[in-house]
Amino acid sequence: MSKLLFKLRGVPDDEADEIRALLTEKQIEYYETSAGNWGISLPALWLPDDSRYPEAKELLDAYQTARTQRVRAEHARLKQAGKQKTLKDSFLENPLAFIGYIFIVIVLLYLPVRIVMEIGRW
Repeated sequence: MSKLLFKLRGVPDDEADEIRALLTEKQIEYYETSAGNWGISLPALWLPDDSRYPEAKELLDAYQTARTQRVRAEHARLKQAGKQKTLKDSFLENPLAFIGYIFIVIVLLYLPVRIVMEIGRW
């Protein structure tokens, strides 16, 4: 019976590609499901042969540990060099979009509060 190996929802493309390459390199057979047309299904990597699950899980755990260390080191390096993207950088990159997003957030916060206040007056 098939066994879920790795959920792909919210996973960066480079990480998913690296995991696919790792499984292929180690000759671990897998198949992939997508989120579907409406995005409500489970995008994931599955093992058709669950007897190889412990091996694949150990491989993914080692990969995740190595990736975590690599990404944290990169983050620390960028932060130390002063090249980490900040809120100010986002604003300067595209001020109109930034202001538009702030406006949308304010509206989305305001409307529910106003509705609750109107209901409270009854």
